[in-house]
Amino acid sequence: MVIGIDGNEANVERRVGIGEYSFELLRQFEEFQISNIQFQIYLKIQPLPDMPKERDGWEYRVIGPKKMWTQVGLPFDLYFHKGRPDVFFTPSHYAPRFSPAPTAISIMDLSFIHFPELFAKKDLYQLTNWTKYSAKNAKKIFTISEFSKSDIIKTYGIAAKDVIVAYPGTKKVESEKLKVQSMEDLNKKFGIEKNYILFVGTLQPRKNIEKLIEAFSVIKKKELQLVVVGKKGWMYEEILNAPDRFKVKDKVKFLDFVSDDDLPSFYKDAICFVLPSLYEGFGLPILEAMKYGCPVITSNISSLPEAGGDAALYFDPQDVADIAKKIDRVISDEKLRSEMIKKGYQQVKKFSWEKTAKETLRVLEELGGKS
Repeated sequence: MVIGIDGNEANVERRVGIGEYSFELLRQFEEFQISNIQFQIYLKIQPLPDMPKERDGWEYRVIGPKKMWTQVGLPFDLYFHKGRPDVFFTPSHYAPRFSPAPTAISIMDLSFIHFPELFAKKDLYQLTNWTKYSAKNAKKIFTISEFSKSDIIKTYGIAAKDVIVAYPGTKKVESEKLKVQSMEDLNKKFGIEKNYILFVGTLQPRKNIEKLIEAFSVIKKKELQLVVVGKKGWMYEEILNAPDRFKVKDKVKFLDFVSDDDLPSFYKDAICFVLPSLYEGFGLPILEAMKYGCPVITSNISSLPEAGGDAALYFDPQDVADIAKKIDRVISDEKLRSEMIKKGYQQVKKFSWEKTAKETLRVLEELGGKS
């Protein structure tokens, strides 16, 4: 069987969200090394050095043109190049416009449906129209939580049997190579103080970072820092201005993208991790934080309780007082933090990229066998 995969989301230098999801699936698929399956990975540009290496059964196919690739270049190649795949998988919302093989896609969440005002108009148009087209034409849709599955079924009228939940995992870390930096190192390299609350995620409105900063401003503990790690997404100007607005400019530290080598140190040394999102398809940073022994406080809505289970503490993301109250409770109660850390280690064990990939591959094999 030949399985075709759109590998473009994985073939980027800074992988977050769907990029990380795509890369981890490819990495797992290659490690399986199944003799009766040949993988053809379709790309716009040559594979980056850390992408899985080519071998028998694992081939990259770089095709053009880059512009209108999904609508023109990819469909043309699927139809006219010999050795076409038996099934085609796109680990994102955007399937090829036409395909001779049955297609499967992945939809992480439908935040653009529920919060259209939080997206730039050009992005919103593409997300809305192309996701709808892809969902209606895909034979199977993968998603990362039961919450997102229900949302997809309701929004697009898809049969429940055709929407498959494959929970994500956490990044693989080789312990012998992991060098956790001391607070002194973090201070020198990033200007991080001893006692800090951590947020990790793209700077965009639905992450609700402004409410977090406002809540942070009313916490009484004086020697406390809020560290916001994440690249600028869209409509981030008000987020960057919030510390000044709430008079905590000297206590909030914005850092851009932090490497995978450095990020574990941020989790390990933080008093707690806070994710105040208004909507998430899953909330993978919750598991990342728990993996490194960091207590998690997060929103009580969308898929976040699925990710956090009974190991996290929850708040109403629209209620600044509730956010502040829960943060204050965790930073003031050492026994509670210890209990949350223990539960967090157990929660993380429920998820792995290997499980995600096995479930995804099972469905793709079944779909390809029917073509």
